[in-house]
Amino acid sequence: MSSATIITPHTPEESRQLELLRQHRKTHRQKLALLPPQAIDPIASPPQATRGQRLADKVAATIGSWRFIMVQSTAIVFWITGNVLTGSNAWDPYPFILLNLLLSFQAAYTAPAIMMSQNRQSEMDRRHAQSDYEINVKAELEIELLHQKIDLMRAQELLVLTQAVRDLSAQVKALSQPRKV
Repeated sequence: MSSATIITPHTPEESRQLELLRQHRKTHRQKLALLPPQAIDPIASPPQATRGQRLADKVAATIGSWRFIMVQSTAIVFWITGNVLTGSNAWDPYPFILLNLLLSFQAAYTAPAIMMSQNRQSEMDRRHAQSDYEINVKAELEIELLHQKIDLMRAQELLVLTQAVRDLSAQVKALSQPRKV
């Protein structure tokens, strides 16, 4: 009994996928060999953020917080209440054109800052996803190698057991034959 008949072969689709993964990993390793060391692991050493990027991140973190929403809502309520209660001496009478201008000004500057921060976060997410993909490809290939090793060990064990059964059958047959005296 040969080991080829014991090991379960992969389906053609599985074999094709494994070959594609192996080819991808080989190509990836060749690309990595050409890169400088700091570019190989972009997650471990992310590029330093510029001053504008750090500012955009701080603006997005501040404006995207409940604290900011509460402070701004409170300020707007005080603004409107103060203007309504002062009547004809209001610094910004109804329909609160100055308040509208200030809020438009705030939106005009915070929206691009938030978008810059989101773009930067999106780029970091892409790098993380690429790294995760590479790790998954490597893990899949290693798991496949382990499967092959286990299949080979099982095939060898079956061969040994088959031979042991043959030997024991021969011994039983020899013992069961009548002895000539």
